[in-house]
Amino acid sequence: MFMRTRVLTIVLVCIGWAIPSFAAEKDANWPQWRGPDRDGKSTETGLLASWEEKQPELLWMGEGLGQGYASVSIVGDNLYTTGNFDDGQAVVCFDLKRKKVAWKQFLTSQVPEHGYSGSRCTPTVDGNDLYVEMSDGTIARLNRMNGKVYWKKNLMEEYGASKPQWGFAESPLIDGDRLICGAGSAKALLVCLAKKSGKEIWSTPGAEADLGGKGKDEAGYSSTLVCNAAGKKQYVKLIGRGVIGVDAANGKLLWSYNPVANDTANIPDPIISGDYIFTSTGYGTGAALLHLTNNGGEINAEEVYFLNANEFQNHHGGMIQVGDYIYAGTKHNKGFPTCVEMKTGEIQWGGDIRPVGSGSAAVTYADGNLIFRYQDGTLALIEANPKEYVLKGSFKPEYQERESWSHPVVANGKLYLREQDKLMCYDLAP
Repeated sequence: MFMRTRVLTIVLVCIGWAIPSFAAEKDANWPQWRGPDRDGKSTETGLLASWEEKQPELLWMGEGLGQGYASVSIVGDNLYTTGNFDDGQAVVCFDLKRKKVAWKQFLTSQVPEHGYSGSRCTPTVDGNDLYVEMSDGTIARLNRMNGKVYWKKNLMEEYGASKPQWGFAESPLIDGDRLICGAGSAKALLVCLAKKSGKEIWSTPGAEADLGGKGKDEAGYSSTLVCNAAGKKQYVKLIGRGVIGVDAANGKLLWSYNPVANDTANIPDPIISGDYIFTSTGYGTGAALLHLTNNGGEINAEEVYFLNANEFQNHHGGMIQVGDYIYAGTKHNKGFPTCVEMKTGEIQWGGDIRPVGSGSAAVTYADGNLIFRYQDGTLALIEANPKEYVLKGSFKPEYQERESWSHPVVANGKLYLREQDKLMCYDLAP
């Protein structure tokens, strides 16, 4: 009996080791901003469950990404990002096998001028194509294997967009045969282009739209999301005047919500859950839950609740929904971890707990845990537990420069950290 039990135990353990490798192989790619579903969540399992006894091991460090705060996208053995160089702002392809830059393609002839100089856009991979937005508003389609430029156009020149104080920051959304991004201007709040040719399919006029008095007439710093709430396919984005929903078929403005806007910078991507949208900004603003309803084809966004800034506000770094709860850093430029019940707005824990790190926190979810990357470079592993705050270890990366705002990426069992020109790869295997 003992022998049979022992053999069975060994078999189960071996199976347990095998399953994560298949999961990692299946979900190895991180093809766009905030991952496969643009929600900051990795589907990989079998990762290092705690960093207390064993911290992630640095496997290697590369360079040549240029200056910037953009995160990275990964497909196969290629990693893509954007960065500033002496000759301008470029798209960079980094070979993960050879651990060196495979190619870079300049899309601006000079370094774009704005506050906190550096790139913002995480490239979007779509088949053999790559789609990007430079911080001067240039949008382009490239061949992801060699960097060849098929087309490019500029949001300021063609759509009258105003350059945000800290530059354009969107990562283009690819939906079927379309590219969608925001201009936030009187001519076009959102722009929909044929992804292959770059020709306009539709744009959403903003001149006559009553978007409210808070905020600025600009694109904001978030990226566009696909939403199917209230039985209507739409594109949702946080722009300078707040959150908007646009009819995916024709670009018609369906609804807007201004109270979450602030006059400085509207940054975090909203969270979409069924017919509900959770949105937040920093700079003393707060957060809100919206319920989208369909009244004979007319879409209404009804405020369910509003959280004041002292209850919850996400500066930047993003918010993660796990089940019925939202996890994020709160307080302006503080990144204090917190957990909010989405349907009620009740704070479950946090807001005043932060034993490690300082500044805002960029957050990624993987295998039941949240990876908080603080502005000072510190990384913390926090359990996605709605009942209590559980810190499961932290560490300082090998290299840190300026503000560590680039979002961490988990792909193929590894943690990738972009730090300006440098790229660090850490092992997350148990």
